[in-house]
Amino acid sequence: MSRPPLSRGVHEESANVTVRGARREDLLSVLRIERACFADPWPYDAFERLVEEPAFLVAVREGAVVGYVVGDVMPNAGRDIGHIKDLAVHPDARGRGIGRRLLRNGLVQLAGAGAVVVKLEVRESNEVARSLYRDEGFEPVRRVGGYYGDGEDALVLLLDLGEWGAQ
Repeated sequence: MSRPPLSRGVHEESANVTVRGARREDLLSVLRIERACFADPWPYDAFERLVEEPAFLVAVREGAVVGYVVGDVMPNAGRDIGHIKDLAVHPDARGRGIGRRLLRNGLVQLAGAGAVVVKLEVRESNEVARSLYRDEGFEPVRRVGGYYGDGEDALVLLLDLGEWGAQ
């Protein structure tokens, strides 16, 4: 990928953050962030099952996990599909470019694992996340009614990694 993990549009404060592969010892911190960010959080065992995935990354600042991204790759007849399953930044660490940096690093990892395209689902009402994904080149492909536990619809977004890497 030609796009650097930290570029214009990413706050310099995110430079104080290290992004690395998640480890089992990070999972309790990840779970705490998940619970602080989402009304219907994933359970611990969901993260535990995904800890070896190529794009399960954590952002660490001053020794503490402040955010994470979870992504995997599904084989699909020569056009493997990456899936960003979860992305969150602790509320106290938001607005510093950490989410964007996690997303970009996750996309690089998914491409390295063979993904050609990446999909994700986002709450229709989550304009902050939708703006981030739009900025990175994700495009809406469909709406899934009642996707979330509270009945809210999800938008399925898609990104062609070849086009993203050429930007």
